[in-house]
Amino acid sequence: MRGNPEAHELIAPGSLAAVLHLLASEPGAWTPIAGGTELMVAHAAGRLTARKLVSLWNIPDLRFIRVEANSIAVGAGATFIDLRRNAAVAAELPLLAQAAGWIGSIANQSRATLGGNLVNGSPAADSSPALLAYDARIELVSIRGSRTVPYDKFHTGYKRNLLAPDELLFAVHLPRRFARHRGYLRKVGTRRAMAIAKVALAATALIENETVAEIRLGAASLAPFPTRLYRTEESILGNAITEETICAARTAVLAEAAPIDDIRSAAEFRRRVAANLVEEFLRELMKPEPRP
Repeated sequence: MRGNPEAHELIAPGSLAAVLHLLASEPGAWTPIAGGTELMVAHAAGRLTARKLVSLWNIPDLRFIRVEANSIAVGAGATFIDLRRNAAVAAELPLLAQAAGWIGSIANQSRATLGGNLVNGSPAADSSPALLAYDARIELVSIRGSRTVPYDKFHTGYKRNLLAPDELLFAVHLPRRFARHRGYLRKVGTRRAMAIAKVALAATALIENETVAEIRLGAASLAPFPTRLYRTEESILGNAITEETICAARTAVLAEAAPIDDIRSAAEFRRRVAANLVEEFLRELMKPEPRP
């Protein structure tokens, strides 16, 4: 069954203020659409239940990347091509720049937005592990004002999040303090390109005095939504990277991961792959740090 365009209403107010007033006037009635790379697929398949759509495409107040004193702010309307081409993102947030290249084809990357990727809330979202590893914060706006929440608290369940019916995701704020951290990013899929992740892991760690002073592990496809592996981090934090630490981390991952069986992979396979990825990252940390 294909979608019927006449069953849907689409308007494009053209400004952030106009969109926010529309959402406030009928809370929950309007579904924002940015690049449309998810909603238009659903429409084509006849699965788009939203009847009233409001376009966010190319609204200047949403499409930006700003380098600020302590953070890099990425507007919800920034596309993945924008992220790939931005020098500050490449220099200071290389895991995010690399993950941006995972999003479908070049055509998809030119339309898909960071905000849309996050609000869609897929457990396999390509950008999410890097945002978790970089300790991102999410800014939400409405006519009532703005509020900021840690990204690791944004998702509340499968395809559910903290957005109120009259709110939009405005920006993602990433702290500029990872220059001394070691980074890791790996996606396991059916093929190298244009594949949904079976498992993905992004990680950052700070090594001081031969022990792990900070560590963040962001994962995709290991829970109903993108998630931090907090218990696994605790098994590593404060320790030197030894065979015992690696063994403890593997045990922690296998206990913490809660993936599902689906058409792309089995849950047990995902758990074992996740343990392998964490081990791979830790073994990378055992090697001397590359010289600049």
